[in-house]
Amino acid sequence: MDHDIALSGYQPNLQRWFDWMTGSHDDGALRDMLHEDVVFRSPVVHTPQEGKAITFAYLSAAGQTLGSDAFKYTRVFDCGDRAVLEFETVMDGIQVNGVDMIEWDADGKITDFKVMVRPLKAIQVVHAQMGQMLERMKAGA
Repeated sequence: MDHDIALSGYQPNLQRWFDWMTGSHDDGALRDMLHEDVVFRSPVVHTPQEGKAITFAYLSAAGQTLGSDAFKYTRVFDCGDRAVLEFETVMDGIQVNGVDMIEWDADGKITDFKVMVRPLKAIQVVHAQMGQMLERMKAGA
């Protein structure tokens, strides 16, 4: 499925996310978007990851591993304080198809972020690259 969609003109919370994921990858902007008690639900980690620090680590690593020139959102369901965003990218020659599900509070902070990825080969490559990126981030590289 190849959709060319404009990533502008959405509600402000979603627009800030698009600007970060497809552009700046600015650490300060990402931290500002996250609620202190945000919950991150990973496609490869069984338990929900709770709190701003761990969510920041996962989303920052995702921005660096998934957010290449090949990354694009292909469908957007902007539901005000919730959004469902389908994306596609290529990692190590593997086509990755996924969905970001985001919820914001009344102050515009992300309170819940769920990622789902398909097919199995894509999950495997995302898992491997995210693990490597998180290790590099821990080591301060």
